[in-house]
Amino acid sequence: GQGHTMYELNESSFDPITFVLTGIPGMEESHRWISVPFCLMYLTAVLSNLALLLLIAADRRLHEPMYLFLAMLALSDLMLSTATVPKMLAIFWFGAREISFDACMAQMFFTHFSFIVESSVLLAMAFDRYVAVCEPLRYASLLTPAAIAKAAGAAVLRGLCIMFPPIFLLKRLPFCGHKVMPHTYCEHMGVARLACADIRPNVWYGLTTALLSSGLDAVLIALSYALILRAVFRLPSPEARRKALGTCGSHLCAILVFYVPAFFSFLTHRFGRHVPGHVHILLADLYVVVPPVLNPIVYGVRTRQIRERVTRLLCPGERPCPAWGDGC
Repeated sequence: GQGHTMYELNESSFDPITFVLTGIPGMEESHRWISVPFCLMYLTAVLSNLALLLLIAADRRLHEPMYLFLAMLALSDLMLSTATVPKMLAIFWFGAREISFDACMAQMFFTHFSFIVESSVLLAMAFDRYVAVCEPLRYASLLTPAAIAKAAGAAVLRGLCIMFPPIFLLKRLPFCGHKVMPHTYCEHMGVARLACADIRPNVWYGLTTALLSSGLDAVLIALSYALILRAVFRLPSPEARRKALGTCGSHLCAILVFYVPAFFSFLTHRFGRHVPGHVHILLADLYVVVPPVLNPIVYGVRTRQIRERVTRLLCPGERPCPAWGDGC
């Protein structure tokens, strides 16, 4: 009777569960082809972010707020892509679709944690640019080494505080033999969906924390760039305006590439019953690999001191190329 059913539920929730990640639903035939751009993007992301970190570590002149934030961004990008892409490629190439419950929890934790940290760092960078453009005289007093360390600590602490509860919210759920997940990596709602119990606490927790962390960050970033653009349009020289707008534009593009697929994926899990599975999963895959590829280019290469340092390394003795705008 009922006691036996409860016993079965309890048993299933303590069994060592192994999930099966199917890859991109409906596109199994194309996995090999899809793996090629993902592999190339992952290698590019790892090499370019490591190069950026080494460059910033090696040059004492780059130990300034903006470059320290860039180093944090590179670290969170490396974590975000490395938590997901190797397993994704193993599914595409070798059909290695099984993942243990604990490995799945670890992957979910690091994926969401690095996303939250990256969102916090993008907000800190937007504030850094706002102070540099709108309050230049207060820059040195506001962005001290201690303030940068506090910002880094706050980003990590915030990620940890938001990401520990979902592990316990998922561990309490019984899965009753539902193991097949139409995805290439584990994420909170993807795992919760497999449970044969009420997952409303997971849904509400995910929705609330997303709106109060990344959602709030996105609003504050938009606000700081609106204030920066207002200051830029007041600049007397058209040349200075053009340079500043060029840099602002590239930063805003990188920020949109980071947030839009993430919010699309997040909202689809909760409300998008009509979005085809392969579209949802492809976008979720792109948001763990495209920002890590773009960020070193957009923030690194478009930053004058880093460009000059790279030029000196590649062409010793040559004069650095003329500066592009660093307005934002």
